[in-house]
Amino acid sequence: MFEVHTEVDKLGGSKESVHPPAEPSDHPTGWRRYYYHPVTQVSMLGFVCFMGPGIFIALTGLGGGGQVNSRVQANASAILYATFAFFGLFSGSINNVLGPRWTLILGTLGYSLYIASFLVINIHPDAGAFVVAAGAVLGVCAALLWTAQGSLMMAYPTEGQKGMFISIFWTIFNLGGIVGSAVAFGTSFKSTVGFLILTLIGVFLPLLMANPDKVIRTDGTRVNQVRCPSWKTELFRLYVALKTDPWIILLFPMFFASNYCYTWEYNNYNGAIFTIRARGLNSLMAYTSQVFGSVFLGYLILDQKRVRRRVRAFYGWILVFLMAFMAHGWAYFYQKTYTRAQATKDAHKIDIMDETYVAHVWLMIVHGFLDSMLQTYAYWLIGAMSNDPAKLAVFTGFCTSMLIKHHTDKSLQSAGAAAAWSTDAAGILYMNIFLSTWGLMVASMIFTAPMVYLRVTDHTDVEDETQ
Repeated sequence: MFEVHTEVDKLGGSKESVHPPAEPSDHPTGWRRYYYHPVTQVSMLGFVCFMGPGIFIALTGLGGGGQVNSRVQANASAILYATFAFFGLFSGSINNVLGPRWTLILGTLGYSLYIASFLVINIHPDAGAFVVAAGAVLGVCAALLWTAQGSLMMAYPTEGQKGMFISIFWTIFNLGGIVGSAVAFGTSFKSTVGFLILTLIGVFLPLLMANPDKVIRTDGTRVNQVRCPSWKTELFRLYVALKTDPWIILLFPMFFASNYCYTWEYNNYNGAIFTIRARGLNSLMAYTSQVFGSVFLGYLILDQKRVRRRVRAFYGWILVFLMAFMAHGWAYFYQKTYTRAQATKDAHKIDIMDETYVAHVWLMIVHGFLDSMLQTYAYWLIGAMSNDPAKLAVFTGFCTSMLIKHHTDKSLQSAGAAAAWSTDAAGILYMNIFLSTWGLMVASMIFTAPMVYLRVTDHTDVEDETQ
């Protein structure tokens, strides 16, 4: 047991480091009181992701990046998430060395390059290789950005506020998708220049954020300062984090599934059977519903003070599981009506004025609600396992590289997304991709259940950190 405690101390897991008290004289006054407030900082973090990943998902949500031929975008997405999955294994270490602000800056640069590549392919249709290369670069940058984002978002709040802070971030972040989809709906794909300008603004926003060690939580405790040990120590942290919290392995399927679903939703459904104008409106509705899904689960369910945290964890699991079955059961009846071969022909595409459009767009709304609930629940579960930002950075980086989401889950999310986009680029049947999406999501929730039962407690003590 002494060995385990020693290893946890290296992770920053001692009780003093988990909740370091702030001296009364350290509390900022005047305008600094609002600037250094954790809600202000998580909101600024949301706007950073609004300008980068938010605009990116708006472009992805158009299906094929808004292009008639979706093959280039599918190949770029596959290599993007493959590099994301690999570099996410080390992004937690990089974040702890560079600090979150510089990690965020480097991370946002990749989004500007990727958006610019679609502007290039509009001018030079044969520049598909450049889009794929930009996707590879973005994978590296995205791993950095989402690791820094995840460690900050889960370190700022107190234990009882994590669901609320996730909801605040998710709401602002998804405004990028909402605004981007609204612009695309109104101006078609000529909006790429505007997208590029927004992502470039996002590169400089992290410079306006405060260092985490200057932020004081609402309960008077100070956010841990991220330490900068050697690379060897950082790699050892990954081993120790998995050794001290092996239950996180049961979350891997959920991390994998959380980004796997986007390929069918946006390329094989939205991009396959709708006009470009309808795609823009579909994406707008889906991202808007993600805001409500995150607030509903994160703030109204997972942060309910009148209910014990362990009970809230089970409530969240039941809601996500039921929503996954409902959304995919409904989608199955639509997927039966068309194939990839039919969608690639000059067949009629559903437009916003068609009689069948309303029912079809409601499916996008339901799936957007499910997507945000799944992501929110994944982040919340990770936050329930630890309060130490250094340890959370390792978790978020590892999961990022194996999953994606762009939380804790990013590694796994990215691996899931890479697998899904690869199947689409290879021309696998739409129905097969859909069934694998449905089965993976349901299976992931089943794997998560034992972890919720065995690992989630009503409060994270130092003893919990050493399990």
